[in-house]
Amino acid sequence: MVLLFVGAGVVAAFQVGKVPMAMAEMQRDLGLGLSAASWLMSAFAVVGALAGAPVGLLADRLGARRVALASMIVLAAGAAIGAGATAPAAVLATRVVEGLGFVGVTVAAPALIAAAAPSEVRERAMALWATFMPVGMTLVMLAAPLLGEIGWRGFWLVNAVLLAGYASLLAWGTRGIRLAKAQSSPAILRDVAAAAAAAGPWILGGLFAAFSAAYFAAFSFLPTYLAGRLQVAPDSASMLSALAVAASAAGNLLGGQLLVRGMRPAHLLFASFGVTAACGVAMFHPATAAGGVVPAAIVLSLASGTIPVVILDSVRRFAPRTDLVGATVGFAMQGNSVGLIVGPAAAGELAAAFGWQAIGPLVIAFVVTACALVVCFGRRDTAGQTGGG
Repeated sequence: MVLLFVGAGVVAAFQVGKVPMAMAEMQRDLGLGLSAASWLMSAFAVVGALAGAPVGLLADRLGARRVALASMIVLAAGAAIGAGATAPAAVLATRVVEGLGFVGVTVAAPALIAAAAPSEVRERAMALWATFMPVGMTLVMLAAPLLGEIGWRGFWLVNAVLLAGYASLLAWGTRGIRLAKAQSSPAILRDVAAAAAAAGPWILGGLFAAFSAAYFAAFSFLPTYLAGRLQVAPDSASMLSALAVAASAAGNLLGGQLLVRGMRPAHLLFASFGVTAACGVAMFHPATAAGGVVPAAIVLSLASGTIPVVILDSVRRFAPRTDLVGATVGFAMQGNSVGLIVGPAAAGELAAAFGWQAIGPLVIAFVVTACALVVCFGRRDTAGQTGGG
């Protein structure tokens, strides 16, 4: 059952990873510049940044299972309609629709996992859930040869069919699951207001935003950059990018092990963000040898993969109250969406204006912001505070 829900997240993450792989072809087909193309990634996260909390409220009111199933169908519809869109604005609009489905899945699936997993394995189940994004992005990038055969429009249709099929599997597999009774709307609104008034959720949300912005600034254009820098075929560029993204899942597991072995969370965050900054500069610096770009990307992905694990592991300590853990997770995930908007959009604008080397300083700027938040994080964590104000 847990694997079924993680699989839903993986298939949803295909819709994030398919754009970097297909971006060069979409630019040619739609006549998009680099700056406009960056919004194919960023538009996906608009809904999550603006409507993450309302979608969470909807899941509480209607039930996580219904929201998860509806969200898979919305994702399928967005992909299917996008395959037939001919104007850039229409494609961007369908990406927003896909983003609505994506945030629904990422809000509902953890609730379903919590309901399905026995208490003795719940933490490991949540750790497994944390790998859905790198696993999904890696798998879809490995499908680059299929993209070369059927084009980006055909690939969108394949994803639409896959999403609809998985929605049917999810509906069949969750027929007997029982979830806790939904809260009343006033109680939910009071809880969200209480979380918004505390410092802890904002610190975690800010850290997730800085991480996501730095990561996707570096990786949204990686296949395009590799094809131009290394002069390799688009399929090979996607395969190399998939290898780098896959390292993030290993970073998730590494982060969990380091925390279990007693490494302080703030120290792990400082180290991870530091490596992210160094590798972000190395990836796009003209002085870096062509053969060093992919290794730098792999190390960046591995190091940054520890960051979400630290954030999610800290939720219970940073929640204003023990009954506001869910609302605190919601803040963190909205931060993730904000970063997914800001990172690719800023990277595309800077690269179009100043060249690829401008992405390195952008990653540093996000990391500096993150380190300021890590200082606040460390103080609260050391003091053992569980409430905010």
